Amino acid sequence: MDYRQLGDSDLRVSEISLGSWLTYGMGVERDAAAACINHAFELGINFIDTANVYNRGGAETLLGEVLEGRPRDSYVLATKLFFPMTATDKGLSRKQIEKQLDNSLRRLRTDYVDLYQCHRYDPDTPLEETMDGLTRAVESGKVRYVGFSEWTPEQIQAALDIPGVVRFVSSQPQYSMLWRVIEPAVIPLCETNGIGQIVWSPLSQGVLTGKYQPGAPLPADSRARSDVMSGFMDTALARPVLEAVARLHAVAAEADVSMAQLALAWVLRQKNVACAIVGATRPGQLDDNVGASGIRLSNATLQAIDEALEDVAVR
Repeated sequence: MDYRQLGDSDLRVSEISLGSWLTYGMGVERDAAAACINHAFELGINFIDTANVYNRGGAETLLGEVLEGRPRDSYVLATKLFFPMTATDKGLSRKQIEKQLDNSLRRLRTDYVDLYQCHRYDPDTPLEETMDGLTRAVESGKVRYVGFSEWTPEQIQAALDIPGVVRFVSSQPQYSMLWRVIEPAVIPLCETNGIGQIVWSPLSQGVLTGKYQPGAPLPADSRARSDVMSGFMDTALARPVLEAVARLHAVAAEADVSMAQLALAWVLRQKNVACAIVGATRPGQLDDNVGASGIRLSNATLQAIDEALEDVAVR
């Protein structure tokens, strides 16, 4: 496993990291989740990402149980806040930052998180209040660094322009061969300001592994067949997308990598990307994913990817 520096922090994170959206504490039963998490550490993954809203605290609770007893300085732990936990508990106010952070720490069974992230931008709270709340969280020792997820360049810049507050070190955007919207503006802005990318859905929820074939039934054990984990997949499963992805099989074969490794190596080609978050319902899935660490794709391979996905990649 190769490791990269996360922005202007002192955190070194594994190029492949483990996420918990729709899986742990929700779509994957406890023993299977624990097996995946423990195997991730065996493979050199040291970065675990979650959020308070994942199964309304369920993911954090499961992670707290599984991680308890493991040396706290042996892994990097990140969580988030913003989305509603109750009818009144939501957003990025100073009060909510303090309350949701304490609740997350209790569920995670730890005294601090390495990275605390704004899950989205909060238009209903003054940005100055949010940044002050995050600054207090860092000063309290409960948070080491702060980041954001899916903020626009304008929102990022506005935060950077506020004096005397904590600085962001991470951005967590959706990014994959099929979804490239951060390339024109977000990545250059973050590069200039010491903010690293922690990308989610680099495999487009499994579509880029090639498991879904155009016109074929959905695999029985796939995420797309799960009532719990199949949300947000309609666009990625559209026939034109699947037909384009099918063209990548030959590209991966020529590069002598798996489809998943091709997709993960593609996002990791960006020097501003610190790590790619993957999900796993079975430990064996992680073996293939971790194999992407250290792979460097040739210019010919990158060009072949662009040609295969030219009509479906969102930029």
